[in-house]
Amino acid sequence: MALSIGLLLVGFVAVTLGAELLVRGARVLALAFGLSPLVIGLTVVALGTSSPEIAVSVRSALAGELGADLALGNVIGSNLFNVLVVVGLSAVIAPVAVSRQLIRADVPLLIGVSLLVWGLATDRVLGSWDGLLLVLGLVAYTGMTLVMGRRSTGASTNGTPSVEPPREAGQLVRHAGYVAGGLVLLVVGANWLVAGAVDVARALGVSELVIGLTIVAVGTSLPEVATSLVATLKGERDLAVGNAIGSCLYNLLGVLGLAVIVSPSGLAVSAGALNFDLPVMIAVAIACLPIFFTGYQIARWEGWVFLGYYAAYTLYLILQATEHHALAEVSTALWGFVIPLTLVTIAVGVTRQIRRDRRAR
Repeated sequence: MALSIGLLLVGFVAVTLGAELLVRGARVLALAFGLSPLVIGLTVVALGTSSPEIAVSVRSALAGELGADLALGNVIGSNLFNVLVVVGLSAVIAPVAVSRQLIRADVPLLIGVSLLVWGLATDRVLGSWDGLLLVLGLVAYTGMTLVMGRRSTGASTNGTPSVEPPREAGQLVRHAGYVAGGLVLLVVGANWLVAGAVDVARALGVSELVIGLTIVAVGTSLPEVATSLVATLKGERDLAVGNAIGSCLYNLLGVLGLAVIVSPSGLAVSAGALNFDLPVMIAVAIACLPIFFTGYQIARWEGWVFLGYYAAYTLYLILQATEHHALAEVSTALWGFVIPLTLVTIAVGVTRQIRRDRRAR
């Protein structure tokens, strides 16, 4: 028990330190290569912090039919966690300004890719051609983001960067080392933290089901949490939100695509994932658009709403898996009151923002 607690604490320290190094290096490299922190967050940082998802999903897919649910569930769960918890926590710490690129390009693309995955899964299996399509989509998305980032940075002349770009090759190498070292610490630290937390949970008598629904699913997203929170505290909020949205796209296109390709017979899609989890993931992606659009920032109360929805989703999964008698009451409260109220609130906010934009013209 003491060893497990020690492993948990060491993992937490490693993840925190890794996030600090990654944000520090990525911020400087963004300036050196003429890219914005948002673009770095959407590409390099997002890919790096998705490494645990890649490891878990690919390893699960190689296990064949038994690992299919874990591979797909890891991607869906990580995307829900990235939006609802990572973005939510960042907004709770400080209201997060949202780049127009996210609203005009990346979030709509996330919605489209989420719908694409659901469409490919309607035949209850994701085959190797589906995986190849997703991976090619990842290559196209990365190239598009880099090109758009260079153009937008080159066209902008306003503002002074808070960090001076490196002027010597040695400085560039040092900050590249920060990024590489930060990624290693994030991945290794996340593995240690998950392993320690699982051992502690088992020692306390927590069921394997609860461990799988909470600790393991959240554990692979710890690098995103640490990176986005550190970026938010340092004022690099574009990097924080870009990391979360970029990680969602990398999960769907890269992590799921690779898992499908390496799977011996493709990934079977369960009825539960097709009819519930994938639609919830799509709904969360769609919800980002109006929330991000209202005032071009995510307010603290919207961050709390995101966190509340994740807690409700996790509670629903646990109650459903255990066939608890409270499932009906929780479902009624969610679908009949909480969700409609939130939709009305968002609609009012969008209407007000449209009116403000018209007056500004």
